[in-house]
Amino acid sequence: MHLISKIKIKAFMVILSVGFSSELYAAEAVNPSSSLGILSFLEKGGFMMYPIIFCSILVAGIGLERAYNLRRKNIIDADFLDRFRSHWNWDDIQLGLQLCASHDTSLSRILKTGLLRFGEKVDEIERAIEGAGQHEASLLNSNLRALGAIANITPMMGLLGTVFGMIKAFNVISQSGTGNPGLVASGISEALVTTAAGMMVGIPALVLYHYFRAKIDRYVFEMEEISFQLVEELSFDAMRAKKKSERAWEKKSKPENIKRE
Repeated sequence: MHLISKIKIKAFMVILSVGFSSELYAAEAVNPSSSLGILSFLEKGGFMMYPIIFCSILVAGIGLERAYNLRRKNIIDADFLDRFRSHWNWDDIQLGLQLCASHDTSLSRILKTGLLRFGEKVDEIERAIEGAGQHEASLLNSNLRALGAIANITPMMGLLGTVFGMIKAFNVISQSGTGNPGLVASGISEALVTTAAGMMVGIPALVLYHYFRAKIDRYVFEMEEISFQLVEELSFDAMRAKKKSERAWEKKSKPENIKRE
């Protein structure tokens, strides 16, 4: 299912890019003189285009970094989990701790927190696991704060650039009057470039932000569920072994058994 969803997302992005590029090509073919190249687009936007471009670079960098580091094997390694379950023994906690120390993943750190509380009450162990899960969620969300800020700030930058552009356009109107509508329309179109640029950066940033947040929430929930289940199994095995040893001790300490000895 994960592979199919990834293929669908990649196909959707390819279709969008192809469609967007074909529209630009068609627009240039219809009226080459009025087409906006990248450089002319930046020039028309004014000085506010520079921080918007910088934000677009940050969005691309954060998106690639989060996509790489939020791969499932970096968070919940299936091989580590299988090895951990195979070495799961309440009588030898150190083996589990060594296994967690040898795998630097979010799940291993949460499990290590639960193992370090072994011997305490189950409620205390679960609270420790929840605290470790919140800490890991904070680490996973670290760069997403910048992504969310960019998603909110870049449209405002675009609007600010539009305001400056409209001020310039009205200055032209005040100086030359309304006898030249083309000159006025040109000034207004230049003013709207920054708004379009801000939205072109802010919308993808917002989509990536919510996508990664949902992915992290799923990971944290799954890690806590796995940890709770393993701790409950550990506590149950330890309790069963303890009761078994107590029954054996009681049976051995009966008066009739002592007389026989």
